Amino acid sequence: MAEYLTGRGEVLDEICIAAYGRADVIPDVLEANPGLADLGPILPYRTRVILPDLPAPSAAPVVRLWGAA
Repeated sequence: MAEYLTGRGEVLDEICIAAYGRADVIPDVLEANPGLADLGPILPYRTRVILPDLPAPSAAPVVRLWGAA
């Protein structure tokens, strides 16, 4: 687990993309931070956000319409 302090005008989407490289982890980050969603879309300056350790995303299967792999 890591801890992050927000800067001015930051939103959770940007924080997740910077920390994890993707935004689909927002529900996991909100679960680790009860009450964070109540602060609104733009987080107050120096809000403490816990960034939980999450598994890497699984590779999506490749679908080929034509030709062999």
